[in-house]
Amino acid sequence: MNRILLRNFLYLLVIVLCSSGCKSRSQNTTALKGLKDYYNDYFPIGVAVSTRTLKGDEAELLLREFSSITSENAMKMEAIHPREDYYFWRDADSIVKFAENHNLKIRGHNLCWHEQVPNWIFTDESGQLVSKEVLLKRLKDHITTVVKRYKGKIYAWDVVNEVIGDTDEEFIRNSLWYKICGEEYIAKAFEYAHAADPEALLFYNDYNTERPVKRDKIYRLLKKLLEEKVPIHGIGLQAHWSIFEPSERDLRDAIELYSSLGLQIHFTELDMSIYPWEKNKREKQPGDIDRLTPELELKQIDQYAKIFKIFREYKKNITSVTFWNVSDRYTWLDGYPVRGRKNYPLLFDQKLQRKKAYQEVVNFKK
Repeated sequence: MNRILLRNFLYLLVIVLCSSGCKSRSQNTTALKGLKDYYNDYFPIGVAVSTRTLKGDEAELLLREFSSITSENAMKMEAIHPREDYYFWRDADSIVKFAENHNLKIRGHNLCWHEQVPNWIFTDESGQLVSKEVLLKRLKDHITTVVKRYKGKIYAWDVVNEVIGDTDEEFIRNSLWYKICGEEYIAKAFEYAHAADPEALLFYNDYNTERPVKRDKIYRLLKKLLEEKVPIHGIGLQAHWSIFEPSERDLRDAIELYSSLGLQIHFTELDMSIYPWEKNKREKQPGDIDRLTPELELKQIDQYAKIFKIFREYKKNITSVTFWNVSDRYTWLDGYPVRGRKNYPLLFDQKLQRKKAYQEVVNFKK
């Protein structure tokens, strides 16, 4: 009898140990899954990076969670082409090389914008504004040189960035590009990019794309470009959102309106500020909240859950989703627009741990 009891005890012990081991292996497998794996049947999940991001624990998180990268600043005109006769390739090249080494898709950002533009682009040796012909040639030379360098490596470019005016009555933003060239420079930028790399997907990129007034102006621009046979393939909805907006209705309406043009939709710069939208820079005021309170965290969790549910519903229209920065450790919203104020807009905290909102984004049935 003792031997029978001992045998039964050992048998039960083996079952318990096996069960525990299997459970542990299952948990380890789940822990290794990243956003890119959960959304493998939907769309690539990307992230904006700097050269700093490509080292240490941030790089480990990046490779686990994401399948696509965008250069946050290194490919912008001021950074990559600071002087007319000089291109600074080091940082952009290192980002592209990192992507190639790790089999990541690359989005290019951006080729034409009214901000982060070196002064020489718009002025001559005496400091006067150049002519339309000179400015368009400089734009063509810049786009051709940059796009050809990364031809076959960068699959999509944000060609023109933020040309729609913010005020209700302003259609095209009254930038120096517009003052010198009129509206023509927009179409020309796409034509130059397409000539440099006919295989690359070309996007118009902007923020507040879901707000009805601006949404309709963007639609008007895109429709006009398509009617003029301009080589444009998609729209980038920046998605610099907050826990207060956009509403589900506004987001759905925007996706459906832009999709009606037959364009691809990329959400290009996703983050979820815990503060209401502001654009004008200001100092921090007494009483300004400067931390992720439990109440704000719950709102952020709910908002992330809602927007990704909508993303999944429109997977036939959405072909990429990119977060703007990796974690709350660093975000462009720190100190913007309120100086000295920390923000917490992403799915990973300052220790690079998954926040509660992360679970709401990945816990769904296919």
